[in-house]
Amino acid sequence: MFTGIITDVGEIAKIEKIKDTRAKIFCTYNISEIDLGASICCDGVCLTVTDSGISENKNWFSVDISSETILKTIIGDKDFGWKPGRKVNLERSLKLGDELGGHIVTGHIDGTGSIEKILDVEGSTQVTFQTNRNLAKFIAEKGSITLNGTSLTVNKADASSFDINFIPHTKDNTTWQKMRIGEKVNIEIDILARYVDRILGSGK
Repeated sequence: MFTGIITDVGEIAKIEKIKDTRAKIFCTYNISEIDLGASICCDGVCLTVTDSGISENKNWFSVDISSETILKTIIGDKDFGWKPGRKVNLERSLKLGDELGGHIVTGHIDGTGSIEKILDVEGSTQVTFQTNRNLAKFIAEKGSITLNGTSLTVNKADASSFDINFIPHTKDNTTWQKMRIGEKVNIEIDILARYVDRILGSGK
């Protein structure tokens, strides 16, 4: 379980295909405090730590990524997927007693979207994201959404797009400082929307 409050910006050091896909990620976390089997949210995807260490004077951890996760996320995208040098938003799993600063995030990606428009507005950055209608129906004005692991508030939503305002602090402390038109992103809808949909019957 996570909150969508990014605590580190990592860098893909290596990505290779063994049985599943394995990624090695540089980070600034204290490796001695990360147990094997721990969960880390990487660009919004909950992944399990399989190894860790220090190389090139940098801390790192590795994760194995299933084919299903590759299909559901941007990780395997040929233009915007994970490649060495790519920056990724990181968050360690929530501990009992931690402050819930964002909203409840599972790290289970529901789908992807893309950046349609970027506009600077009074010090903030207004971004319009495009996604499919099946996913957009779960996105509500003033509701919460997780994009690349970041807990954000929806300003406006319609049938296939939605707007987010990024304040300077969010951009400065995440990968969002280098966003660009056309870039694909991982989307996790608010967990409450999933359950409401199930209760109302459209999830049958």
